[in-house]
Amino acid sequence: MKIAIVAPLWERVPPKGYGGIELIVKLLTDELVRRGHDVTLFASGDSITAAKLKTVHPQALRLDPNIKEPGIYEHMLLADVFQHAHHFDVIHSHFGYQALSYSSFVKTPTVHTLHGAFSEENEKIYRRFAWQKFISISFSQREPRLGLNYIHTVYNGIDTSVYAFNSEPVQPPLLAFVGRISPEKGPVEAIKIARATGLPLKMAGKIDVVDKDFYTEQVEPLIDGEQIQFLGEVSHEEKVKLLSEASVTLFPINWREPFGLVMIESMATGTPVVAMGLGSVPEVIAHDKTGYVCHSLEAMIEMVPYAMKLDRHTCREYVVNRFSVESMASEYERAYSMVMGNG
Repeated sequence: MKIAIVAPLWERVPPKGYGGIELIVKLLTDELVRRGHDVTLFASGDSITAAKLKTVHPQALRLDPNIKEPGIYEHMLLADVFQHAHHFDVIHSHFGYQALSYSSFVKTPTVHTLHGAFSEENEKIYRRFAWQKFISISFSQREPRLGLNYIHTVYNGIDTSVYAFNSEPVQPPLLAFVGRISPEKGPVEAIKIARATGLPLKMAGKIDVVDKDFYTEQVEPLIDGEQIQFLGEVSHEEKVKLLSEASVTLFPINWREPFGLVMIESMATGTPVVAMGLGSVPEVIAHDKTGYVCHSLEAMIEMVPYAMKLDRHTCREYVVNRFSVESMASEYERAYSMVMGNG
């Protein structure tokens, strides 16, 4: 099968640090190549892939200070994809709503994986192109009132071999928080949980331009460098080390999380997760087995000691059996057959 996979240009595939979409694209693309498919990846020029790489810019747009209008490069990339649509059996977009108008003008079957959340503004364009074929990354991500043509749900998967399992967390106990330093991810709430439990907390994540004021005004004053430590944006290896050494990973989100990759990354290392039960959280965590799904900050604080007693082997096995890159790729192959009319 000849497959075109389209990734956002903002981050490299795979990301050097934080970037869930680009990590998923990397894993899926390479696994499809391994299975014998002819795959072309449309992404930033510094991307690393087993597929053929096509680009319009030599590096991730976020890393180029000379980029003033990123939308220009995004539209150039989409133009390249859909002008050559006839060369592919299927086009798989991870780009978001920008690809919808382009795909409506070609005959090549196109499927759009939705990685983000809906907003008052982007709902307008999704409604306009509701007839196109969509894949959700969790059932809770879907908005039935929009009437989108969902053909499948495919959970994100990871390569568990690059997440070292640790049967024993560091002592004394340690809490971890990994994610964008933004209001919806709950870094302030993570600090409140650490203070309430008296446990040290190590935090890692990038700070986007739009969140700099939030970090400066609400997060940074709470970081004392002792009980509460902020590591900044870390590499994959540093992230795995942090998660594997932690007793519990905190996921105190304030929004309907479409998936939450860090939850399965944490459980893959053996570390249970205590999370706010919004969005996909109940679909990802096995309550009372690999973590706890809570509905208030007080409940999260209460569950931390219980989470520390959960079996770490169970956490690891749960991810291997349910959220592997192999199972993700198989489900996407099934989706491709569906959009091509073969299933």
